[in-house]
Amino acid sequence: MSLELRGRARRLGDRIDTDAIVSSVRKKETLDPDELKRWLLAGVDPGFAATVRPDDVLVAGDAFGCGSAMEVAVTVVLAAGIRAVVARSFSRTYYRNAINNGLLPVECDTTAVAEGDALTLVVGRDGVQVVDETRGTTIPARPLPPFAVEIIRAGGLVPYLRRNGGFGEGDA
Repeated sequence: MSLELRGRARRLGDRIDTDAIVSSVRKKETLDPDELKRWLLAGVDPGFAATVRPDDVLVAGDAFGCGSAMEVAVTVVLAAGIRAVVARSFSRTYYRNAINNGLLPVECDTTAVAEGDALTLVVGRDGVQVVDETRGTTIPARPLPPFAVEIIRAGGLVPYLRRNGGFGEGDA
């Protein structure tokens, strides 16, 4: 059940809503995440998308993904090569859309994480931890249910269901 991701912290603030993640104006043009990724977080920083590297980790404050429940606000993050978002809290719809699409949502105190810090996210039987390699600190995080970890490991809900032919016993 273990999962480990490494990446560079990309620091954001509180209440990053889905329209800041990908603008409604852009979504009127296309819903293709590979096209939209060049506009990722343009509502926060117009040049942000050009600075993203594969495996970057978005680090935010409270209520990440608030606003509308558009799934494209998750798929555009994944299309940019980002596999995890660490935040103090998420909107419930963004959190579930993240799991359903294979994006790792980690809830913890993000106060001490700075832009550019090297992070290792460890999801195991003992819970979830964010290791800030730059600062030499470990931040405990809210645990994820085992079924959610398996969905993320499979790359999302659809690949999980294809692989398993449905939910396993005890999965929700």
